[in-house]
Amino acid sequence: MRDDVLMRLAKIEGQVRGIRRMIEQGEDCAQVLNQLRAARKAFDKVGFIILAGKMKECLSEKGGARHREAALEQAMNLFLTLA
Repeated sequence: MRDDVLMRLAKIEGQVRGIRRMIEQGEDCAQVLNQLRAARKAFDKVGFIILAGKMKECLSEKGGARHREAALEQAMNLFLTLA
């Protein structure tokens, strides 16, 4: 998961640099907004990948029921921050 997230973040960095370049060059606002939308979706995907990892941790057997319940509550709160 870590490598996947880091790879996705590197791609997002490239997208953001491209968006900045488009704005500096005065590109059409519709194209800029389209690229912003794509970058936002990419960020959302990274967030959900991280959240999925947290959910797997919540549902694992380690830590007992009390730990799972607290971790699941935390994961649900994290989900709400992404929604």
